[in-house]
Amino acid sequence: MNVRAILLGLIFVLIWSSAFTSARIIVLYSSPLAALSIRFLISGLIGVFIALVLGQTFKLTKLQWRATFIFGLCQNALYLGLNFVAMQSIEASLAAIIASTMPLMVAFAGWLFISERLSSSGVIGLVLGFSGVTLIMWARLNQGVDIFGLVLCVIGALALTVATLTLKDASSGGNIMMIVGLQMLIGSAVLAIFCLFFEDIYFSINRSFVLAFAYTTIFPGLVATVVWFKLVNHIGAVKAATFHFLNPFFGVVIAWLFLSESISYLDGLGVVVITVGIYLVQISKRRL
Repeated sequence: MNVRAILLGLIFVLIWSSAFTSARIIVLYSSPLAALSIRFLISGLIGVFIALVLGQTFKLTKLQWRATFIFGLCQNALYLGLNFVAMQSIEASLAAIIASTMPLMVAFAGWLFISERLSSSGVIGLVLGFSGVTLIMWARLNQGVDIFGLVLCVIGALALTVATLTLKDASSGGNIMMIVGLQMLIGSAVLAIFCLFFEDIYFSINRSFVLAFAYTTIFPGLVATVVWFKLVNHIGAVKAATFHFLNPFFGVVIAWLFLSESISYLDGLGVVVITVGIYLVQISKRRL
């Protein structure tokens, strides 16, 4: 793995991990679904515009349209929607830790439903990863964490797993930036419907909200996606996925730096165990 790949991987991880902190700030000053729907609308329109400038079209294959709708629904509407709602009552670090288990869930789902091979190190990684999550959840439950918010994050992580499994269909046939923009617009539309029926819409416009909203719209919304596809094209999806093992660590550290969220010894131990588990799972995939 060369220097360019390492830099791209680190940039992606830092942006992805920081999204939970910026989201936590956004939901402090606005209704979560409304803010997220507007964010996706802006990011989606920018993405479609960039795609058109690049010469891409709306002519997607059937598999791509299917993947675009599933990705827009599962990642944007369900995963991020549930996380935004959950972060009204739980800390950004916990949401980041739960979401970071996605590679473990993908590996487990691949083994369980589509008979993907998993080496002994991969099995050990799964056991370690889920043990780390259990440790953190046990510690947080003893500290009085909001159960409803915790459950929403877990359901969101499952939805993200489904979305990730559709990436293969989306990436075949070109028009990647167009797909990125369209799946954001789909997420925006779904969230807008739920927002109108289930949410009291409010916004408290201040400097913190504006900065967090602008950052979340541009960087996690678009830049991270572009960086990810560049990384995958450069070194392949399996090697690129290895960088996910850094997400639990960076997610917790960024929340601590910008939100002053506390980190207990059990949190730290759980993050280390999850990180090792994700690393073993990703390395096992490279060896198969």
